[in-house]
Amino acid sequence: MTLDAQVVRRSLAPMWREVQAVDQTGSTNDDLLAEARAGAESGLVRVAELQTAGRGRLDRTWEAPAGTALTFSMLLRPPVPTATWGWLPLLVGLGVHDALVAGGVDAVLKWPNDVQIGPDRRKAAGILAQAAGDAVVVGVGLNVVPHDGLPETGAAIGEQWAASREDVLIGVLNAIAQRYTDWLDQYGDADRSGALAAYRLACVTAGQQVRVTLPGESDALLGVALDLDDQGRLVVRRDDGEQVIVGAGDVVHVRPA
Repeated sequence: MTLDAQVVRRSLAPMWREVQAVDQTGSTNDDLLAEARAGAESGLVRVAELQTAGRGRLDRTWEAPAGTALTFSMLLRPPVPTATWGWLPLLVGLGVHDALVAGGVDAVLKWPNDVQIGPDRRKAAGILAQAAGDAVVVGVGLNVVPHDGLPETGAAIGEQWAASREDVLIGVLNAIAQRYTDWLDQYGDADRSGALAAYRLACVTAGQQVRVTLPGESDALLGVALDLDDQGRLVVRRDDGEQVIVGAGDVVHVRPA
């Protein structure tokens, strides 16, 4: 069933000035990056029933059958120092987490951009942020309706939250808006806005033995994830005791055999 954008628009926080819903597109992130370069204002949301060229981090493909997921992107122009922008995908992930928990979903965060659900911690959502000048486009892919095409490591929130996709999208966008506006009110300070403490509570990566693939590096970083710093970066203690600050990377929780 096609998403009813009119229902969504009536219940959104004021910062979301426009919601566009399309049946199909290549990538909602690419669409809004083009809009950003053309001067579109902050607060634009684009939702697609089907993405034919959707992708996640590290250019991985991301596909879901039409009507089973929420695939959407948000255009933001944050009036805060660009040095704080690394928090944007984390804030969005935290907002998704907040909404799912409010809907009764057992949800946690895996640094930096995965939302996992259930006791076996399967992935329900991923997030991709891309900058264009003074704008940032943040895309979310959230599995809503269970289907046979989900990988073994994936899960749909419909297993725990029996809500329409419209209600899920409203809840997620409004929770993201709350986290984002609180962060703006503190001029991009995640500590003062409460985002840092909330992310630490929701994130299950700290304390885990991890393997981190770093951009441009052939050898993975192995160690224990200790904490997040105030910029949202992961602090990892290597086996030799050295502490490494990771601003971007692909993290695997290493589970005992």
